[in-house]
Amino acid sequence: MSNKVRNRLLALGCLFVFLGLGALFYVNWVVQRPFAVILFLADNLTPSVLTPARNYQGGADHRLTLEKLPHLALVSTHANDFAVADGAAAATSIATGKKGNNGAVGVPAAKGMSPTLLGIARERGRSVGIVSSASVTDATPAAFYAGTPDALDHAGIALQLAESGSIDVVLGGGGADLLPREKGGQRSDGRDLIGEMGGRGYDIVRTEVELEGLPLWRSPRTLGIFSMGNLNFANEPLGDTGQPSLASMVRNAIRLLQYNPRGYFLVVDAGLAARSGSQNEGERTLREILSLDEAVAEALAYAGEDALVVVVGKRNVGGLRLNASPFRNDKGAALLGINTQGVPSITWSTGPESGTRMAPEGPVSTEPAASKRAAGVGTAEDAVAVGTGPGAEALQGFKDNTDIFKVLEKSL
Repeated sequence: MSNKVRNRLLALGCLFVFLGLGALFYVNWVVQRPFAVILFLADNLTPSVLTPARNYQGGADHRLTLEKLPHLALVSTHANDFAVADGAAAATSIATGKKGNNGAVGVPAAKGMSPTLLGIARERGRSVGIVSSASVTDATPAAFYAGTPDALDHAGIALQLAESGSIDVVLGGGGADLLPREKGGQRSDGRDLIGEMGGRGYDIVRTEVELEGLPLWRSPRTLGIFSMGNLNFANEPLGDTGQPSLASMVRNAIRLLQYNPRGYFLVVDAGLAARSGSQNEGERTLREILSLDEAVAEALAYAGEDALVVVVGKRNVGGLRLNASPFRNDKGAALLGINTQGVPSITWSTGPESGTRMAPEGPVSTEPAASKRAAGVGTAEDAVAVGTGPGAEALQGFKDNTDIFKVLEKSL
């Protein structure tokens, strides 16, 4: 080989090395990933519920924090096996980017379970956290850290949570799934998983005061279990429960996760809108959507302008509709009961008989459903996805819920 050819090959090799280093520099320094990535999930975050929630809070001209986020898409929510997804399938589709089956958490892969957003974030050096207003072992949060063909196996899911030790901050309800029967829980194996997690280095907190009191000078792993079951509904008085609100848990999770210089990923499950929807409790459902809205506002305030915040509806439960013609400025109780046309302001597609039952905060009304059954079921309806921050511009037009995985994975 002549010197001339050798020199040309050497120059070509140097060019490839230069281009490779340039691409590496561009990816790691020019295209900066957001420091904070926060995903909110909620049932009944659909147009048919979002509109009455807005009206309930402030009338037809009112706008929620959610509606001020600049990027919007409508998301199809079907499962792998059914046209209408349950909560487990919907959450799995978002967590893994692959369609889940109704009744199962996680998607089986050739070896183990498919990677989740939470696992990917952890592998890339981020701190990770889960917040839920329901139980931390419910299907929605579980889809990000567990795998099981039975989404109702809360004891098994709790075991996976405790033994993984891979989640830095866990806040919510579900103490009964973590404690043995002799300590007031439901575990039949005698294991105290809360105590075990404490032995592995988790700070254990049981009240909002204890959560707020965690020191700022360090970033310990934290397990906050504030109820044996779900937390209180947004319209129930906290009284002496010591429970934090969803917004408070989000604020504190950000406070505890933000010390990692490589950033963090936080999953927030506004899990009670499905519970109220299944029982045809219209006002409670609207209040849960407003509780989600308050938590999103808290995240925007504390995570900073460069955070990627995405809010996604999982599915519609019960099929709420606001009927006839409320006045433009009607809000609050004016949207409940019988309206000026003499018909129920709120009705449902499916669910129990309408009536009134007693709850800690007083009587709770349930509205009529077209098809009577013990509990409302899922309804085929596209969900809303909104977002702000780097990468949120991908939320536009019509998407599938598996596309949410792709949007977030690129930013982790």
